[in-house]
Amino acid sequence: MREKLQRMLGFMPARDVLRKEILAGVVAYFAVVYIVLVNATILSDAGIPLKAGMAATLLISIISCLVIAFLGKSPIIVVPGMGVNAFFTYTLVRSMGLSWQEALMVVTVSGLLFAIVAFTSLHRLISQAIPAMLQLGITVGIGLFLTFVGLQKSGIVIAHQTTFVTIGHFNDPQVIVSCVTLLVAVVLVIRNVPGGLLISILFGTIMAHLLGVGSAANIGDGSVISAYTPLFGAFTLEGMLRLPFWIAVFLLLLILVFENIGLIGAQTDMAKRPETFKGSLRALSISNILAGLIGSSPTVAAAESTAGIAAGGRTGITPLITAVLFGATFFFIPWLGYIPDSALAPVLIVIGAMMTQAIQEIKFSNFADSFPAFLIIVMIPFTYSIVDGMAFGFIAYPVVKLAQGKGREVPKILYGIAILFLANFVVNALL
Repeated sequence: MREKLQRMLGFMPARDVLRKEILAGVVAYFAVVYIVLVNATILSDAGIPLKAGMAATLLISIISCLVIAFLGKSPIIVVPGMGVNAFFTYTLVRSMGLSWQEALMVVTVSGLLFAIVAFTSLHRLISQAIPAMLQLGITVGIGLFLTFVGLQKSGIVIAHQTTFVTIGHFNDPQVIVSCVTLLVAVVLVIRNVPGGLLISILFGTIMAHLLGVGSAANIGDGSVISAYTPLFGAFTLEGMLRLPFWIAVFLLLLILVFENIGLIGAQTDMAKRPETFKGSLRALSISNILAGLIGSSPTVAAAESTAGIAAGGRTGITPLITAVLFGATFFFIPWLGYIPDSALAPVLIVIGAMMTQAIQEIKFSNFADSFPAFLIIVMIPFTYSIVDGMAFGFIAYPVVKLAQGKGREVPKILYGIAILFLANFVVNALL
């Protein structure tokens, strides 16, 4: 039995090291379990029922952690990603007009293409073809977008007829709860408290109910299984012949490749097991294929994996333990509906702030190189669309290079992307 586990998980550690692996799995679980309700809440904005979304989030998290435990043999936790879930809901569904069933098909097709990339050398070619400035701009832009969504859901920022947005009403108990919860979350994150975001959600939930502004969300009647069943395999082939569908697939593929190559590379290096990079990337591509089938937004190597690695996680045992704990979380789904937006919104703001830290790597002293990234950063939140924000930057990049007389330095794939974005704008203008 020990030899079998050794083959499946990479190596079987001694008893004292095994304790560290188990502890790492527990720490990682509490650091990332907040994603269950946060992801489901974002998916609900796309039309997916909240209880079904929670079940799908848990199910894909369990399967993904098991896949990376046995195939990747690394201590990385895989869950639906923040940022790509916003892309799923607010860009694919709300901005591009796809149904959530069509959006799930986008996830599935992107997962299949991601698998081709991961199982070949294409991931290096694509990653090297896209300038780092544009990749950083996407990360920062999505971070600002998540922050904006969090500010809206908290009531701190509200709509205004003249200025479009304005400050909320601070005599509103919901806004008070959001602000206090945000302060608690920031303090816990700065203090590196394990499970800090989860603790802040629990704090905000208790405070909201004490102030009388907390109420149970409508998660529907019946069992979790009956609520989730209609979501399984609900993707549809409709829309596959339209240009927006394939633009969505291509952009989602780029986001998944950029984000996961960076995250997996950093996390396997942190765990001092860089040899597990290739297997982990392949495992993650498989989980993305399954995400569309199960009914979830795409998965990523969770940034919270670093909490488990810091606690001693080095092998696939860490995500294996996390998967077991995710399984136990199914019993708590009915209780998760009592967590209000005022307790969840601050988490979006904090995560957005973390993502915007990448802005320090953009060299704004070089206007020609930084301007396309700047366009992506500002246009993603201002257009409320990740795809439109990316379009401005990817179109601007070859234009800037041509203006510099450096058109030959632009990879052909970037010219193709720019033409694809322009075609999308033209088609939308004519419709």
